[in-house]
Amino acid sequence: MAAKIGDKVSVEYEGRFESGEVFDSSNKEGEIVPLVFIIGSGQVIKGFEESVVGMEEGEEREITVSPENGYGMPIPELKKGFSRDIFPKEEEPKEGMMIVMNTSDGQQIPARIDSVKEGVVIIDLNHPLAGKNLIFKIKLTKIESS
Repeated sequence: MAAKIGDKVSVEYEGRFESGEVFDSSNKEGEIVPLVFIIGSGQVIKGFEESVVGMEEGEEREITVSPENGYGMPIPELKKGFSRDIFPKEEEPKEGMMIVMNTSDGQQIPARIDSVKEGVVIIDLNHPLAGKNLIFKIKLTKIESS
């Protein structure tokens, strides 16, 4: 039986950049924790979701997801400058540092410090994987038909 839209699936995966660096995996400290999602629900990026359609239990695939089918291209307007004064005094903001920002409605979103210049911290609110080709090894381990 092949996976189709509406099916609940479990997959083991490894995600890496073109350089070979692994950025995510279902292997969490030696324990396999499958990713479970419903195909067509938008719970995972489009390219990953579409690649599972047609797979059968036990089947493995390696795919490359373009930015357009992943996290999109970076949007320059999502880089914003903030006064250094709003950041905690105990820790110096540094380029590449990940922080959590609070939105006006109380949600928390991850952001990366792009640069620090003369009392201004430039924050990049783009998804950290935006603009990158992502390579995934996927193994479909379970299909539950809808």
